[in-house]
Order: sequence, then C-alpha cells, then structure tokens
Amino acid sequence: MAPGLKRSFDSENWPLIPKRLWEQARDQAKEAIDRSVDFRILGSDIDGDILRTARQNARLAGVEDYIAFQTLAVSQISSKKKYGCIISNPPYGERLGDLKEVESLYRQMGQTFEKLDTWSIYVLTAHEGFEGLYGRKADRKRKLYNGRLKVDYYQYYGPRPSRKDTGAFQD
Repeated sequence: MAPGLKRSFDSENWPLIPKRLWEQARDQAKEAIDRSVDFRILGSDIDGDILRTARQNARLAGVEDYIAFQTLAVSQISSKKKYGCIISNPPYGERLGDLKEVESLYRQMGQTFEKLDTWSIYVLTAHEGFEGLYGRKADRKRKLYNGRLKVDYYQYYGPRPSRKDTGAFQD
C-alpha cells in the first residue's frame, strides 16, 4: 500500500497540477495493492497507551485488519514461525527512558532475538553503543536522521526462506 494513500497534501492545491492527476495517481495506487498476500503484523509495546495510539493510527491508515496489538515486554516476544521480520524503534535514552534502562533493554533485545535466528531484525536507534549492548555487529548499518537527531538503522539479515517454506509455486 502506498504511504499516505489516505492523507491529503498541500501540493494537491497547487494550480499547476490538475486535480484529475491526483485522482488518477490515487486510483493507480489503490489498484496496485496486492490483496492476495497473506501476512500478519504484530505490534507490541510494554505501554498500553502507546498501543492505543498505534491502533488509532492503524485504523486511520486503513490497515487495522492486518495488525494485532499486544502489550508485551521484549523478553516475551517469541514465535513458532520459522521466518519473520522484527522492526523496532526502541527508546534511545535521549528523550524517553533512563539511559541505564535503555541499555538494559538493548541487552534484552539481543538475548530474546537471538532465539529467532532465522528472522531478520531491523532496529532504529541513536545510541552509539547499540551493537555492543545488543551483542552482535549488524550486517548493515545506515546513518539516518530522525528530525535533527542522528540515528542508525541496524540491519540483521536472516536467511531467505526457500520456495518450499514460503508456499510459492514451484516449476
């Protein structure tokens, strides 16, 4: 699904761009949605208020039917699925959380996610010592900015599932 599909943008009011072009672009984006893909998203946080906000945002984006929300501590995350992906934007210790708590959380993430050894893990944080606390060097690291704050996007790649494991058509 195209990001911002259900939003409006100031540029839609620019006189140089006919409204019909915006409508056509939205129609094309809606037609491009692959509704045959079966996937599940679990959104979790230890804070119920954060999850209420996330549910509201999912509803506004029109994706609430694809996401289950659970109040979970990092140490409780597990799955029987062989393959999956975790995307995390944990507290950095900059605005939210005490630095010692944040560092403890990063250690716990490393211990918990180590059990999901065929999963891919992606973490966005501003903490310079993340890899050491997590216990593993990232396969790839990208420098980004969250507002004016420099952050790093740590990418830990799991193995790719075989066609047999994904249920994909075999020749």
